[in-house]
Amino acid sequence: MGDFLSDNPLVLLIGACEVGFWVLLAAGLAARYLLRAHRLSTVLLLLVPVLDVVLVSASLVDVAGGSPPGLTHGLAAVYLGGTVAFGHSMIRWADARFAHRFAAGPTPPRPPRYGAAKVAYEWREWSKAALAWGIAFGVMLLTATVAGTGVPQPLDWSADPMWGWGSRITVGLLIWFVGWPLWTTLAPPRAPETTDVNG
Repeated sequence: MGDFLSDNPLVLLIGACEVGFWVLLAAGLAARYLLRAHRLSTVLLLLVPVLDVVLVSASLVDVAGGSPPGLTHGLAAVYLGGTVAFGHSMIRWADARFAHRFAAGPTPPRPPRYGAAKVAYEWREWSKAALAWGIAFGVMLLTATVAGTGVPQPLDWSADPMWGWGSRITVGLLIWFVGWPLWTTLAPPRAPETTDVNG
């Protein structure tokens, strides 16, 4: 494990960015709701996207320096796509719970479970995943361009260290599409009928 990490420093950077995301998020919300330091809170939360810039820059510098695009570069692209697409939602989710716990805010709403609201929710969440997919592919394409390796044929993706991630996230996106937004659209769950005890 130690040899793998020493040979793949981007893995350490990805881990550091993940830890940094939650540290900055917690610090920003603590500053807002515990210290009432709204300006400091804003600065801390605005630093969250900086981690994404650091990660993609390090990945591109690595391949520009002669490293062939590999497993960790693909992982960095997927991680970046996920944080950009879902980061705002995660911040909003944490903010609502901080506000409820420390500032007498309203109870955080739960995701809808039935009807048209449930269908819209599933499509909205899947669209974030589709955005993450697009960003990841864009970053992998940029990495391949900087490295001068080009894009392999789609049938060869699974055998390519970096583009293998393209195969994985494409399969995951399709499974998500069929299992959630499509299925919910075709068979939207209905709220259980209530029995009128007075009738």
